[in-house]
Amino acid sequence: MRTSKRLQILDAAVTVVERDGVTALTFESVATASGLTKGGLLYHFASKDELVLALHQHLAGMWESDLVAALGVPVEEATADQRLAAYAKVSIRGATGPELLMMLEASTNPVLLQPWREVIARWVPDPSTIDVDDVDAVTRILAWLAADGLWLSESVGGRHLTPELRIVLAERIGDMLGP
Repeated sequence: MRTSKRLQILDAAVTVVERDGVTALTFESVATASGLTKGGLLYHFASKDELVLALHQHLAGMWESDLVAALGVPVEEATADQRLAAYAKVSIRGATGPELLMMLEASTNPVLLQPWREVIARWVPDPSTIDVDDVDAVTRILAWLAADGLWLSESVGGRHLTPELRIVLAERIGDMLGP
């Protein structure tokens, strides 16, 4: 199947961010990386803001695809604990450079943060609903934070964890959730 032009543009934008950083993301740099004209980009994205939002949606969607693949059962049949365990499994890979850069950019912009928040909302518990006296609920929050810590340690950490240790840690996080 042929890659759509829109997907080709988004993949080129990922390449630009990976190679040169978020500030280098312009219609010109993406046109060059995609092999399309600036007009071709404008056909799919009316503004740079639209392109940047679409890139956040694209990366968040790719992350969610990884989560679905790690789940092992259809999403609609999965329990909250199974989704959280899949989240921990995916966390062992850490963030790609473009994911990390885009997430950092989104951290101060509610519109750009929304695609990431939507994915997180489907895979981890909502801390605002947690009863601090419910040991199981608190354990779920702890598992989520441990998975995020594992993800972040690979992304920016100064101490390298072996792949074997990362797998064992993700399994232990999943074990926190019970059978």
